[in-house]
Amino acid sequence: MWILELLIVLFFIWLGARLGSIGIGFAGGFGVLVLGLFGVKPGAIPVDVILIIMGVIAAIAAMQVAGGLDYLVEIATKILKKNPKYITFLAPVVTYTMTMFAGTGHTAFSTLPVIAEVAKLNGIRPSRPLSIATVASQIAITASPISAAVVFFSKELEKFGVDYVKLLLVAIPSSFIACLLGAVVANFLGKDLKDDPVFQERLAKGQVNMQTSDKGEKVIPPEAKRSVLIFGICLFCVVFYALAISPTFALIKEPVLKRDDAIISFMLGAATLICMFCRVDAKNVLNAATFKSGMSACICVLGVAWLGTTFVSAHIKEINVLAANLLTSYPWMLAVVLFFAAMLLYSQAATTKALMPAALALGVSPTAAIAAFAAVSALFVLPTYPSLIAAVEFDDTGSTRVGKYVFDHPFLIPGTCTIAFAVALGFLFGGLIL
Repeated sequence: MWILELLIVLFFIWLGARLGSIGIGFAGGFGVLVLGLFGVKPGAIPVDVILIIMGVIAAIAAMQVAGGLDYLVEIATKILKKNPKYITFLAPVVTYTMTMFAGTGHTAFSTLPVIAEVAKLNGIRPSRPLSIATVASQIAITASPISAAVVFFSKELEKFGVDYVKLLLVAIPSSFIACLLGAVVANFLGKDLKDDPVFQERLAKGQVNMQTSDKGEKVIPPEAKRSVLIFGICLFCVVFYALAISPTFALIKEPVLKRDDAIISFMLGAATLICMFCRVDAKNVLNAATFKSGMSACICVLGVAWLGTTFVSAHIKEINVLAANLLTSYPWMLAVVLFFAAMLLYSQAATTKALMPAALALGVSPTAAIAAFAAVSALFVLPTYPSLIAAVEFDDTGSTRVGKYVFDHPFLIPGTCTIAFAVALGFLFGGLIL
């Protein structure tokens, strides 16, 4: 029966991928219903993950309405345009930093057209910086102090004596260095722009705009800068509080607020302060692009992670028999499992929620689990993820394109190499820190 039930799980994940966007959450919930008809007891709903996403997205959306994201993009644009020759290396640094700061990869959307334009106007193949910048915006989720994936994973690791601080001390340097190494790989992929026949054909037909869209420096209102400052202060408070209650520092012996509660309350507090001091009408937050995409992510996590935990909790004994010895002998195999799971689940938080507790329960060491953590960011494998589609659309040179065979796109090699580097570095840093 478990094989039939696994096929049901895979079918509804496939169906969700076909529906796209929020549809994967719909299909995941439908899959739980079908498994229930076969007598499978529903697993735990990932309420904690969803609440953290909601809290963070509320603050980010309020900051966007206040103009804070425009201000951050303005800073990123200046950095990229000031050093155009190094855009393949600067682009992932920019998107990685923005995602780590905000706790969501949706902040990268605003920088993609800038990356494409700067690369094109300087004769650099846009697919190179666009591919690694998109990958960096995804992998940075595993290094963000306020991302749902990091918070949930750290809570699981605490059961094995590894706290939030040690997780970040391994995840941040390993993933950041991996993105830089991935940029080196991306820098050698594809023909130079001047030698690309697709670009030359599009240029001859007048389909490529070679004029800069720079209309002068945009005036950033004080409210925008103020909103970024408020969000930044609240983010600092979240990290400081998490450090203070961690066993490593233990500055607060008996905290009133648990870490999850602190993150949610600080983020909602940030949203409140932004609305109060940045002249933001709270009802406009509901129409912010980040709010809509964030709430879509909540439904996706609800459906897919619930489906995954339902199957895993029902067959944990069989999984123990099949996987325990393999993962104990070859701990790096966990990264492979997470890689393919993330490819289908389309969410770092959902993949972490569905598989990490089971992996740790099977006997995978905390070091191996943290090293493999970067693999939950393999959202770039199928070229249907929103940021990948956006990168293709913004590149009018045609260098960032999806081929005939689904997987022949410019994101696959840099992304896979970056995750491989992150896993290897994770074992290295984990061995030194843990």
